[in-house]
Amino acid sequence: MEDLILRRFGQRVANLRHARQWTQIELAQRTGLHRSYIAGVESGRRNVSFRNLLRLAQGLGLSPEQLFTDFLSMDRLN
Repeated sequence: MEDLILRRFGQRVANLRHARQWTQIELAQRTGLHRSYIAGVESGRRNVSFRNLLRLAQGLGLSPEQLFTDFLSMDRLN
């Protein structure tokens, strides 16, 4: 289940980035994270730390709650 959660979170980040028409490099610059780290998050290969969750939310111009909107529905994770 963890891999599914990581993939879904990565897809959420990718969707938010695409909606802003940003490249991974642009998101990396806005968050202070490396582009390869962003790629790892979006592909579900990275288990993101709390600190980096906050950096992603801020870089995307969202609150942490907004970052998780439509993501943590229990029926969607089963």
